[in-house]
Amino acid sequence: MINSEAKKKIALVAHDHKKEDLVDWSLANKEKLQDHELFATGTTGKLLEKRLGLPVTKFLSGPLGGDQQIGAFIATGEIDMLIFFWDPLEPQPHDPDVKALLRLAAVWNIPVACNEATADFIFTSPLLNNQYERKVDNFFSHINRKVK
Repeated sequence: MINSEAKKKIALVAHDHKKEDLVDWSLANKEKLQDHELFATGTTGKLLEKRLGLPVTKFLSGPLGGDQQIGAFIATGEIDMLIFFWDPLEPQPHDPDVKALLRLAAVWNIPVACNEATADFIFTSPLLNNQYERKVDNFFSHINRKVK
């Protein structure tokens, strides 16, 4: 089990055609977002910080490694939730990184919203502002297995 405190560490990511949607959603949820620690990839983070007036820890742009940086934070327990407005109709040059990020979110059992409706459901959950213990598989047997 991994304990997520009441103050969540939330990663906010958006593809180019979804950045304004994420900014608009974030503005509508500013009151809730201000109670948490925010992280974002490059341009998205700059937009959010400017428009929300809230501090955002910014990583590199997604195609330059920002998705992988957020993935590393998920794997080390430093991100509790991922809000990722991705564009399913637009091919992305860093698509393998996007898939890896979503895979890590699933492996480490963190809540993920890939669209506004799911983000709304997560943000209306009573679990958002409460401590939560999420189950995570024991990976030690996988890590410690002997190579023959």
